[in-house]
Amino acid sequence: MSETQTENAQTHTHTHAQGCFVCQTAIPLVEKLWSEATRDHFRSSRIEFLKGLRSLIDDRIAHLSREAEPKGTHVTVE
Repeated sequence: MSETQTENAQTHTHTHAQGCFVCQTAIPLVEKLWSEATRDHFRSSRIEFLKGLRSLIDDRIAHLSREAEPKGTHVTVE
């Protein structure tokens, strides 16, 4: 990586980058419009969404971890 690319990568790691539309306009606007209750609701929503994903993954792991159950019945042939 060149020095210029390294410097650019380091400047974009800041929470509020200079000249960034989202950082300078959108985030402050959302912070003014959303109440504390709204922020709490969306935070809870994100947590519940992640719990749902965890549940799907746990179910799939359990399904793949089951030992193969014998199919059919054993019949003795004379």
